[in-house]
Amino acid sequence: MASRRSKHLLPGFGLTLGVSMLYLTIIIVLPLLAMLLKVGGMGWPEFWRIVASNRSLAAYRITFSSALAATVFNGFFGLLLAWVLTRYSFPGKRLLDALVDLPFALPTAVAGLVLVTLFAQTGWYGQFLEPNGFKVNYTQLGIIMAMSFTSIPFVVRTVQPVLEDVEAGYEEAAKTLGATGWQVFARVIWPTILPAFMTGCVLSFARSLGEFGAVVFIAGNLPGFTEIVSLLIFIRLDEFNYEGAAALAFVLLLAAFLTLLATNALQSWQVRYADRST
Repeated sequence: MASRRSKHLLPGFGLTLGVSMLYLTIIIVLPLLAMLLKVGGMGWPEFWRIVASNRSLAAYRITFSSALAATVFNGFFGLLLAWVLTRYSFPGKRLLDALVDLPFALPTAVAGLVLVTLFAQTGWYGQFLEPNGFKVNYTQLGIIMAMSFTSIPFVVRTVQPVLEDVEAGYEEAAKTLGATGWQVFARVIWPTILPAFMTGCVLSFARSLGEFGAVVFIAGNLPGFTEIVSLLIFIRLDEFNYEGAAALAFVLLLAAFLTLLATNALQSWQVRYADRST
């Protein structure tokens, strides 16, 4: 009897589900529905004129290419950081682990100002980079750096718990059979963490697509060169052009949705493949 009551510490299923659905409706569904209704009332010619303009196409190119580059960067260094945090003990490990979450807690505008200061011509990094031909501020490279800074925790925090749960017995068995360290990683560890790694990379990519605060300060916001879609949406809102802002936001929403859909399909395939191989 006690065990049955312990399963229902919160009120009944109907009430908890109702509250959850109400929250999702108010915070997520209604804003998305309002945007879709605004887009649906535009008509195809007007919608296409907005989303296919030269300025919009340039913003897509800059945003998506920068987000992809940031995701590749985060995928490599995020996996490396998660590996270090789970496999080694060293002084300052807890501090490093806490710093991973700093981009979540730090306002993105503050992050942008910090990056601009660091990569300025007289900044800690810029004083060495710019004399060697690496200009970061007000270039696409600065956009990539800002996106990488704000989205790398997604990779680390999705891969880290899975790495911690990998059983050491499997690795020891592979080494006993003569596998090298790289073979153990490729045949034992990598298939286990791959779904989590893919999820972290997709979340990082989606976060980068919507980044605004950190990018605005470091990009320079030159149309056709360093203007991202989020900034263009803000400009359209500032002009009271709600239809234009909604159309551009719809493109980002569709890209994020398709990315998540493709990732879920890949993860399902990975699970089926793992089940067949066992």
